[in-house]
Amino acid sequence: MLSVAERFVSINGEGRRAGELAVFIRFCGCNLNCRYCDTKWANLPDTPFESLSPEEIVSYVLSSGVRNVTLTGGEPLLQPELPALVQALMENHLRVEIETNGSLPLGPLLQGKHRPVFTVDHKSPFSGMNHAMLPENYELLQEQDTVKFVVADREDLEEALSEIETCRLTRRCGVYLSPVFGQIEAQEIVAFMKEHRMNDVRLQLQLHKYIWDPMQKGV
Repeated sequence: MLSVAERFVSINGEGRRAGELAVFIRFCGCNLNCRYCDTKWANLPDTPFESLSPEEIVSYVLSSGVRNVTLTGGEPLLQPELPALVQALMENHLRVEIETNGSLPLGPLLQGKHRPVFTVDHKSPFSGMNHAMLPENYELLQEQDTVKFVVADREDLEEALSEIETCRLTRRCGVYLSPVFGQIEAQEIVAFMKEHRMNDVRLQLQLHKYIWDPMQKGV
């Protein structure tokens, strides 16, 4: 069984399919405690949740009529039955994206017949969790995957630049810079990109935080 904090249909607020409809399955619990986390409520021990089987989640997704599925959290990779869920979803010709914090190995999700898309959130110094990253995950990424650097200041931008260059990320996958909401202006990120000629890197704004209240659930 999987612990689901919420499930809903909305638009993808970020990533390769930003602006497209998606079914969101948000799982409870996280092994990190990021300073800027906007879903801390889903990580608390007393968070209400539904205990659902992979079959029940697949049925819910199919009933929505939406093909994009975003598995998020919390940290989805903490769910023991996540690999089974991914295979079941993809066997129904659904497009599955897993949003993960980058601190847990991706390998177990690559053992099945079907491969999901990964969005790996590289934790910045500002987050307080950058020590927990697993750089070896980057070696498993492919063109359809993404590494997202959520940045709050110049130090975060400098680390993002170093990781992008050291791991040659733009040759492996999509790379995004995303501002910590309310902490840094997008113009500062663009200026940094120009300063360092960051080709093939994209600025990303979280659409859902401009459409709805930034702390609203279910969007």
